[in-house]
Amino acid sequence: MPSHLGIYLVSLVFPFLLLLHPSNGRDIEREMTVEVKAGTEECFYEVIKGGETLDVEYQVIDGGQGELDVDFYMAGHTGNVLLQDVRRSEGTHRITISEEGHYRLCWDNTFSHFSTKTVFFGITIENDDDDDLWDDGLEETITAEEIYEMKIEDIKDAMGRIRAHLTKSRFMQDQLRAYEARDRNVAENNCTKVNTWSMINIIVMIVTGMIQVILLRSLFDDKSRLHGIWKKGAPSTFS
Repeated sequence: MPSHLGIYLVSLVFPFLLLLHPSNGRDIEREMTVEVKAGTEECFYEVIKGGETLDVEYQVIDGGQGELDVDFYMAGHTGNVLLQDVRRSEGTHRITISEEGHYRLCWDNTFSHFSTKTVFFGITIENDDDDDLWDDGLEETITAEEIYEMKIEDIKDAMGRIRAHLTKSRFMQDQLRAYEARDRNVAENNCTKVNTWSMINIIVMIVTGMIQVILLRSLFDDKSRLHGIWKKGAPSTFS
């Protein structure tokens, strides 16, 4: 009976120990929103080890008065281009790094002369070798029989799946917020264009109407300067 009680207590405490224990792995997640001005590019550098997997996802959420597109490329530490997109509004890439080094992620807006692009992107670096995450000395505090009964490997797998699902859920929520921001920016830009052209049309109509009224009155007003111009321009009649 005490043995089963110990197993029950350890099974309750074990997940909290995993959360409190500092991770020796190198899982990295970053999200950022940047402005890429017209005629420039923005680059970010990341040290990635061999065997790690890099996930990159980006989207243009605001294009100023231009299109929602941007060039993207990823270059290795030797300068070779590993990934590349041309005039894309969004993109998703996953690549496994074979050699450690400094890798460059760039968003290029040099093709644009006036429009500043706002880009939201997220990167995730994962190390598939997670054995060190569980090497916290917990196995030494319990017997082999207890480890067997607890099915420690099942607990590891379950928590790993939970962590992966939570990470993916958070990342998807951030992506949905980015989509919402992009749609809102497009709607605001369209509203600005409609209001601007509406004001221009109204001003043109008012000016045109005023000119027509002035010209029409000048035809019947002998004191008007325009009336004199009309009379000079009128063809002579002979009796």
